[in-house]
Amino acid sequence: MRKVIFSHGKESGPWGTKIKRLAEIARRFKLDVESVDYSDTMDPDIRAQRLLNTLHDETAEECILVGSSMGGYVTLQAAKEVPVAASFVLAPAIYMPGYEDKAPNHTLQNLAIVHGWDDEIIPVEHSIRFAREQNCTLHLVNDDHRLINSLPQIELWFSAFLNQLGLQAD
Repeated sequence: MRKVIFSHGKESGPWGTKIKRLAEIARRFKLDVESVDYSDTMDPDIRAQRLLNTLHDETAEECILVGSSMGGYVTLQAAKEVPVAASFVLAPAIYMPGYEDKAPNHTLQNLAIVHGWDDEIIPVEHSIRFAREQNCTLHLVNDDHRLINSLPQIELWFSAFLNQLGLQAD
């Protein structure tokens, strides 16, 4: 069975608002759900290694990774190293100072990005650049970094994303 593995952002926790809401959608698609807890470290590379360790305990090709902000960075780092079924990232922390060269430079399969035009933490131009390089789906919304105001739309996009993977909800 496929599984969705969530990676939270720098200052949130493993079961924050976005993860709870998207996890409910994943469960409607009969997917197992896991959310990795990174709250003991602020180091994005340690977090990425933790996700890779989690993937080594799974059949990675059947995993769908979802990450927000630093969790988006973590998701992309793992997908760069291990082939996964798909990745859905929200305001991913790519091309940030000190990590400019860490974005995947090979095409990731089944990748979608959501980013807010008014993001004050991660410049929207970073996701535009990455989406262009990846030739993947990019959803831009009139929202800030947290994307809370856009959560109903993000839920619809996540459902459509899962449908495009051939999954069906109850």
